Amino acid sequence: MSAGPSGAPGSTAAALRHVLGHFVTPLLMCIGMGLAYLGAFHAPEPHDLRVDVVGSGPSAQVLAQTLQDKSDGALSVRTVPDRAEAVNHLRTQASYGAYLPGKHPELLVAGASSDTSATVVEKVFTKVAAGQGEPLKVTDTAPTAAGDPTGQGIFFLLVAVSIGSYASVAVIGGAGAVLALRIRGALAVAASLVVSVVGVVFAGPLFGLVDHGLGGLWAMAWLYSAGILLIGVGLHTFLKRWTTLGLMVLFVMLNFTSSGGIFRPELQPGFFASLHSFWNGAGFVEGVRSHVYFGGYALGGHVLVLVLWFVAGLALMGLAGLAESKRRKAVVPAAAVVEVAGASAVAGPAGAGGAHGPRHAARAGAGAGAQTGAGSGEKAEAERAEAEKAEAVEEEMEEAVGV
Repeated sequence: MSAGPSGAPGSTAAALRHVLGHFVTPLLMCIGMGLAYLGAFHAPEPHDLRVDVVGSGPSAQVLAQTLQDKSDGALSVRTVPDRAEAVNHLRTQASYGAYLPGKHPELLVAGASSDTSATVVEKVFTKVAAGQGEPLKVTDTAPTAAGDPTGQGIFFLLVAVSIGSYASVAVIGGAGAVLALRIRGALAVAASLVVSVVGVVFAGPLFGLVDHGLGGLWAMAWLYSAGILLIGVGLHTFLKRWTTLGLMVLFVMLNFTSSGGIFRPELQPGFFASLHSFWNGAGFVEGVRSHVYFGGYALGGHVLVLVLWFVAGLALMGLAGLAESKRRKAVVPAAAVVEVAGASAVAGPAGAGGAHGPRHAARAGAGAGAQTGAGSGEKAEAERAEAEKAEAVEEEMEEAVGV
């Protein structure tokens, strides 16, 4: 009768410790997301943003030098001889604006490269034209598709594909933990195919983010998703329930912020700007932009980034396979030792009973009964461990999908 009341507080305390222990993950996610997103996006400032002034005469040279001096490092201003050269720079993303001075000043931009960069450039040269007492005409040499007027749809496609990929890792690594690694790897590849197809449906038929090049977009989406899934499944062997946090750091906190989907590196702090050159999200965003809007210029480099992340996933899967193989080899001898010890414990009393009479035989029978009771206890312990494992798997999947 007294066990019930005294047991309740202990049970509540254990449950509270369990819950509080799990608060570590969302707290770290909160801190990490705040540092990453606010650090990358809260105060975008241009630095060395390349713009051109069209003209070869002294007036063009003076204007370019004046803008360079007044920008205090925000702009990198050059002169180009004619409009065709300026358009070529925009089409190869060598510059983000080109100003044609004169009676009717005109600014050339490439909206598909980055809407935010084009906006910054437009503000700068609107003031220049106003100083000359003339309105500024803005011409977009690389407009985005009708379904993506801001040019940021590719970034939000990146978000959707990323979440579908790393949430699938929790399912494969948690619910599929009992499966062989090769089967988990096959599931990862299959999941990446499904996620990439969903991404293509979003980009094309459903929202019209792009109006052509869906085949190439699918190939890059699959490479990107497969890299995340293979890396995640490989990491799960080592990180277990911390895998979700690890993937959040790699493919959300550092990935979305350095992708260039909202602000290009010329508008970001140096750390995130440097990640842009080799992180997989930037490879996807810039690869799709190049493929859809810029005639495939520099596409090979962006695809190479995605391939290298895919290869990194394969390498992690290989390391995970070696680690799991070593664990299995270590478990087999330990199980054999336990089995031999158990057999000796049963055989000893039985032999003694046969040699020394009924009393020892009775003890042997009692020992056998105890053995049976121990077996029942071991079974109950195994069932409890299995229940705890199932609960941990469910919590891991809820954390991944819920975030």
